[in-house]
Amino acid sequence: MSTKGKAYIVGAYEHPTRHAVDKSLAQLHAEVAKGALEDAGLTKDDVDGYFCAGDAPGMGGLNLADYMGLKLKRIESTETGGSSYQLHVAHAAQAIAAGKCSVALITLAGRPRAEGLAIGTTVRIPPHYIHSPDTPFEFPYGFTTANQYGMAAMRHMHEFGTTSEQLAWIKVAASHHAQHNPHALLREVVTVEDVINSPMITDPLHRLDCCVITDGGGALVVTSREIAMSLKRPRVKLIGAGEAAKHTNCGDVDLTYTAAAISGPRAFEEAGVKPSDIKYASIYDSFTITVLMQLEDLGFCKKGEGGKFVADGNLISGVGKLPFNTDGGGLCNNHPANRGGITKVIEAVRQLRGEAHPAVQVKNCDIALAQGTGGSLGTRHGSATLILERE
Repeated sequence: MSTKGKAYIVGAYEHPTRHAVDKSLAQLHAEVAKGALEDAGLTKDDVDGYFCAGDAPGMGGLNLADYMGLKLKRIESTETGGSSYQLHVAHAAQAIAAGKCSVALITLAGRPRAEGLAIGTTVRIPPHYIHSPDTPFEFPYGFTTANQYGMAAMRHMHEFGTTSEQLAWIKVAASHHAQHNPHALLREVVTVEDVINSPMITDPLHRLDCCVITDGGGALVVTSREIAMSLKRPRVKLIGAGEAAKHTNCGDVDLTYTAAAISGPRAFEEAGVKPSDIKYASIYDSFTITVLMQLEDLGFCKKGEGGKFVADGNLISGVGKLPFNTDGGGLCNNHPANRGGITKVIEAVRQLRGEAHPAVQVKNCDIALAQGTGGSLGTRHGSATLILERE
């Protein structure tokens, strides 16, 4: 069922904290929910659909619906890591189109920094992985998130001649944007030399090739067209969505592409637009290689030419070919709960509304893309692509 033009994002809010030592996880969810609803001009009593992922405490949506006093017709806790929130926007649109709800609330929250979690660099089994079928075969080898992304980066370099200097340009672009974001964890502008001279974490990825670890979260409100028309907010409608999964194919692993190669074309086809029509792109950025490979797979450049595409500041707003992650992204601004997909949608909404920082606001921004990836490029992962339009 196509949902093109049937659902609108009317509220968006990103929590300002990056270190929530004085707040519980449920409190963060409630605070971002309140912020997004106020942004939309709605209240919690208007909400009849609620969507969250694995960052929710206890039984996910059930516990938080109780905590926030929500009376719901639709509840969903789909978990695909960092791509969960693009999926939630698409699934909320489907529920709205089917008449199952009319005001959908989506929340993300996390406290990895306050809890001192070494996300990505420590061998550990999250509770929800213990009974997964792959864990007994992979965990003994001591894999970490970082070294699985390192494998993908090394393979890309081997196949296509991509260099560390080219990857570094992605961090440089993010830092140029983060300097204008008062809430960004890292606001210092860095150079290519700064990135490649930072400590090696997992060859070939340096420390500055990796995302930040933060607390915080964000929320979105998605409604029907009728409700969106009644609100005094700029209208951002969903015109295309695609989702996909990529796995290890029983050991026949191809590390040269991501599931964005599948979800992207599906979203573009539904929207009826091309990559060249996109004025701004929010790209999931757990590592620099994550961005480069998704840009290729979404069709912004040919496979293997991502290094050339991102070099020389081509992702910097006002300078390059494709402005990306103008809030500083996960590389510099915010990456809560081991996933930052919702922040990609939030910044895309800001750009389409003309509410991004003036120094990074894209001129005549009428069509934007928000891309999420969850899992690991080195093994299995989900991908979700949204295409949004300012009405």
